[in-house]
Amino acid sequence: MAVALELRNVSVRREGKYILRSVDLVIEQGENVAVIGPNGSGKTTLIKLLRGDIRPYYDEDDPAVMRIFGQDRWNIFDIRGRMGVVSMDLQNRFRPETTAFEVICSGFFNSLDVFRDSVLTVDMAMAAHDSAVMMGVDHVLERPIENLSLGEMRRVLIARAMVTRPDLLVLDEPMTGLDIVMKSKFRSMFDILIENGVSIVMVTHDLSDIPESVRRVVMVREGEIFCDGDKESLLTDG
Repeated sequence: MAVALELRNVSVRREGKYILRSVDLVIEQGENVAVIGPNGSGKTTLIKLLRGDIRPYYDEDDPAVMRIFGQDRWNIFDIRGRMGVVSMDLQNRFRPETTAFEVICSGFFNSLDVFRDSVLTVDMAMAAHDSAVMMGVDHVLERPIENLSLGEMRRVLIARAMVTRPDLLVLDEPMTGLDIVMKSKFRSMFDILIENGVSIVMVTHDLSDIPESVRRVVMVREGEIFCDGDKESLLTDG
């Protein structure tokens, strides 16, 4: 099976401090993985690495290997086209008056809006509508996002991430702020996406967020991976 993401001996340093240290992680294409750990454990930095937003710390005496979709070198825009990302940070960066339709369409351009110099084709508009239907938010397409509920906004962002039909969907704390009922609906929704061939990497600090279909769990603590294996064997009461 082809490898989607490969990190070997990868570290990230900021202001002389290790945020991630000697991380080894391989995620194959088609695999579904939950990355869990407390706040401040390095999960967000790991996501930035996986997206190609940051590079690992370079030490010529202790070299690191990082490949995204099999490539040692990559174009950041190509990577973002193949990897859809949903995060709280992204949610807070859109202008309140932006419509849900514009948010979804912005996924084609890796932007926070559809600007005048962006050419939105008929096929793109149809794909955006189809993505909204898939996520159950086609009825809010013309609404400004300031008028959406938290659950609706989160689904709009997932529709945005899915509009280019990426090889991998990365969910960064997708359940944050949702109530118990809505969390259950989101878990079921993610299970349906997986059943339909969507590959998911979910980052969370809450074990109850993990969908049933996600079998592999990677545990991060203080910038290091300390467990990686089957969910049932790792998440036991003992």
